[in-house]
Amino acid sequence: MNIYNDFLKKRKKFAILVDPDKNSSEDTVKIAKMAEAANVDFIFVGGSLLTNDNFESTIKLLKQNCSLPVVIFPGNNMQISNSADAILLLSLISGRNAEMLIGKHMIAAPVLKKSSLEIIPTGYMLIESGKYTTALYMSNSTPIPSDKEDIAVCTAIAGEMLGLKFIFVDAGSGAINPVPLPMISKVKQNISIPLIIGGGIRTPEKAVEDCRAGADVVVVGNAIEKNPELISQISKAVHSEIASVR
Repeated sequence: MNIYNDFLKKRKKFAILVDPDKNSSEDTVKIAKMAEAANVDFIFVGGSLLTNDNFESTIKLLKQNCSLPVVIFPGNNMQISNSADAILLLSLISGRNAEMLIGKHMIAAPVLKKSSLEIIPTGYMLIESGKYTTALYMSNSTPIPSDKEDIAVCTAIAGEMLGLKFIFVDAGSGAINPVPLPMISKVKQNISIPLIIGGGIRTPEKAVEDCRAGADVVVVGNAIEKNPELISQISKAVHSEIASVR
């Protein structure tokens, strides 16, 4: 299985984000089965904080209960597991914290080198969302202002020029305001690699808007924790023909 090649396919894609801190074993099994039934494309696993020891067990439960690719969306360099299929090697290109640009990666590199994980270098960009999110606190960084599309565009272009394979633009977990549509559109117009959008997506309609603006993949976490039925609704919307129109 080559996860990156799957991301490159033309169809719009939907990923759900599972936070091991926020789901019981029963919840994880239910989510896995619902995600497969709804034809979700990927399951991302990770969180800014891990206050329990459920990271490895969460991934194993997901793999045992569905055949979907499980991709680690790491909050720190401790979130590595050979039980997953791939890992987004995140570089926080929107910030100026050297630890999040290369420091943590250096520590994780020997472990990742020996792992069976498919490693996908990803430029991670945090956008101001009207809320001081956990991601901002843990990364000790300043987000790109939501009305500064030019900064977002230049940052994304630089990420692609550095050889990163994805650009992940995120308003953060529990964002009040999602990534603005004009920002999504302008970033996508200026890069040739897949664009992932997350944070503040709460409805199928919003997911479709993001896809039409230029998102190749939309990621939803908080909303499905509150209402798991959104998994099938958003998946159907993202995979519809209308979501692909730009």
